[in-house]
Amino acid sequence: MDLLKDLWLFIKERKKFWLAPIIILLLLLGVLIVVGGSSTIAPFIYTLF
Repeated sequence: MDLLKDLWLFIKERKKFWLAPIIILLLLLGVLIVVGGSSTIAPFIYTLF
């Protein structure tokens, strides 16, 4: 959680708010990969791609 806190402080201090959607998208994609690789939802997720 310290990494996310430091990342948010960096974005806020440097006024780089355009990075926020990119980071959120990467986090969601990572969660989708982790959940899709080890669950019963995997066949349904693979059909999206």
